Amino acid sequence: MDASRITLRKFRPTDADDLFSWAGDDRVTRNLRWKTLESKQEALTFIREVCMPHPWRRSICIDDRSVGFISVFPGSGEDRCRADIGYAVAVEFWGQGIASKAVKMAIPQVFQDFPELVRLQAYVDVENKASHMVLEKAGFSKEGLLRKYLYLKGRVKDLIVYSILSKDESI
Repeated sequence: MDASRITLRKFRPTDADDLFSWAGDDRVTRNLRWKTLESKQEALTFIREVCMPHPWRRSICIDDRSVGFISVFPGSGEDRCRADIGYAVAVEFWGQGIASKAVKMAIPQVFQDFPELVRLQAYVDVENKASHMVLEKAGFSKEGLLRKYLYLKGRVKDLIVYSILSKDESI
């Protein structure tokens, strides 16, 4: 995959078909807190009510077609020094380095958009080896194991926490 074809941009209502194509797939959403979408209308509503007003959610695009997302959840108040990041890409693009490239592209943008932010962190299911590789390729450091940390879709999960600091990146 030519990296120049990968871009990040805000979601648009016209992304509903593309969003539904990958967010309607249980394989993509199994590690996400949100449920699998069931219709194009639900995808459109999700874009309008969740994606567009979100403080930092971007569509991962290939040739301007939405194939995934990156979301950053900035802390506030005394937690404004850190933010959580999450992402997913369509199954057809797994294993091609797209998620790693997109996360790497997002890092300097996030630190620029949130000037008080010094730490960007991700929590990953211990079983999601592909996501571990995405973060490591993007420059994140593995910090440790959080045992029985999250109840997700009917199961209690062990998570690995990763982070990257603003000083780790040349912005």
